Amino acid sequence: MITIYHNPRCSKSRQGLEILENSGKEFEVIKYLDEPISEEQLKKLIGMLGIQPIDLVRKNEAIWKSDFKGKELSDNEIISAMVKHPKLIERPIVVNNGNAVIGRPAENIKALIK
Repeated sequence: MITIYHNPRCSKSRQGLEILENSGKEFEVIKYLDEPISEEQLKKLIGMLGIQPIDLVRKNEAIWKSDFKGKELSDNEIISAMVKHPKLIERPIVVNNGNAVIGRPAENIKALIK
């Protein structure tokens, strides 16, 4: 089953959802601002993405700039920040068969669901 971690207010996330809707494939939508991601889930997603936790952070968000920017944070502290402030999580994230991509650019999603 394909899963999209979606924020309806984000244009890139809406674009990713549209790709899935047009694919004709079955998928699940997780609105992660309404259904918070656990620390364990986030670690699993980061592992599937094959990135460092800092690479999943939206560094232009006000909360990042005010509370975290310029500080030396461990991976666990970064993950905790994203769990506490889900707006910090880059979006959309699409998962398919144990693989995941960040849908920026949207072509990443197309390649994942082929």
